[in-house]
Amino acid sequence: MKYDVIIIGSGLGGLECAHILSKAGKRVLVLEKEAQPGGCVQSYRRNGLTFDTGFHYVGGLEEGQSLHAAFNMLGLMALPWKKLDDAFDRILIGEEEFSFMQGYENFRENLQLYFPHEREALQQYVQLLKQTEQTQLELLNPESASASLALFETGAWQYLTHTFHNSMLVNVLSATSLKMELRKETLPLFTFLHGNASFIESSWRLKGPGSLIAGSLIQDIREQGGEIICRAKVEELIEKNGELTCARCSNGQVYEGECFISDVHPAVTCSWIKPAESLRSIYRRRIGALENTFGMLTVSLVIKPYVMKYFNWNQYVYRRADVWTFYQDAISINGLLITARPPEDESEYLRQIDLLTPLTWDKCMRWAQSSIGHRGQDYQEMKQRLADECMELAARFIPNLKKMVEQVYVSTPLTYRDYTGTPEGAAYGIRKDYRNPMMTVLSPRTPLPNLLLTGQNLVLHGIHGVTMTAMYTCAEILGKEYMWNQLK
Repeated sequence: MKYDVIIIGSGLGGLECAHILSKAGKRVLVLEKEAQPGGCVQSYRRNGLTFDTGFHYVGGLEEGQSLHAAFNMLGLMALPWKKLDDAFDRILIGEEEFSFMQGYENFRENLQLYFPHEREALQQYVQLLKQTEQTQLELLNPESASASLALFETGAWQYLTHTFHNSMLVNVLSATSLKMELRKETLPLFTFLHGNASFIESSWRLKGPGSLIAGSLIQDIREQGGEIICRAKVEELIEKNGELTCARCSNGQVYEGECFISDVHPAVTCSWIKPAESLRSIYRRRIGALENTFGMLTVSLVIKPYVMKYFNWNQYVYRRADVWTFYQDAISINGLLITARPPEDESEYLRQIDLLTPLTWDKCMRWAQSSIGHRGQDYQEMKQRLADECMELAARFIPNLKKMVEQVYVSTPLTYRDYTGTPEGAAYGIRKDYRNPMMTVLSPRTPLPNLLLTGQNLVLHGIHGVTMTAMYTCAEILGKEYMWNQLK
């Protein structure tokens, strides 16, 4: 059988593309190298409990907001979403406490209470947040002019420090940005704004594991005639006369397709294609030279029954006001996100919380040649030390936390690398650089006319960003007008 579209990788972007294209009547096949689909929206089970790998909260789901139409089209609005408190992100920097409020005006007015002399600058900032969300949708509007690159060509750090006079406000505005890589030298303003805007519109958790997202998409894909094959690791994409013709997989099968979409890192994708005129070495070198963002350390805690009440917000904790550089400390954990799983039984007590903090690849290099389950005792000791440091810092928000913990599970960038195939376990894909956006912000198109890219390595990352990127990729096949009409 020859498929209209073969999608390689079943992360969120791959599944969303498969959903959109199968719904449009395309014969779709998804190839996944692992035993289960879902990428970073899959979950895993330990001792009867389910843990998330990459999903914690999402923004912009109310009707008329930036993600509602897309999630509605994908059938995801039917999932059990739980809206967070009005003060959805709370921040502790040293001994000072701040909060982000849902709704742009509420957000601005609340921060003005802390920083009354920054009123005009905050108004300007909120306008940019709104502009960023609108720009993403306009990229699909066939009647709209091309979006300006100005926000991609501006550095986030440079904008913040030139716009706001109070250094603590710069730290506060950046403090919830563990959802991206804060790097003064490279981070574009557009990426920074996008990473915050939709959450300020409205913020939501799932009442259940993140795999509910993957499960819903998978069910719809199959009902719409699409196929998903697991344990089918692509080993070669075969080219003939300047186009791809088929994918050869580790299961011994060869799958023919008219069009191919890779939800895998572009450098890995290029490695599957033998050198040819249509995919010249200059393109391969360009992709291979792109740097990756840092990875994340995730400490998943099982809390003893009936000892900790559920908190319906995200808590960020920093030892001091160095939000942009804290992760560069080679010795200790100095900042993290604490997020809770909503109780599924209507209880007021929680059972699971996650602690997340950046972990750079240089701290994992020692075990770079190892595989899961074969990293040695020194790796286990490193994980235990980092978990203890995270719990010690989290205790500033949850006193005596360690005494409440029943089980601890730790994931590092090595874990994400080996399960998702992401080089260096990068949490946010390829590093975008405002000094060179044309080279680091990738198009879905490639030099091969029937090979497209999708996922967090392109324009945007995160649940919201990957979803919008999937729309851009599908628009290359179905047309902008079709996609725009689906979202209207």
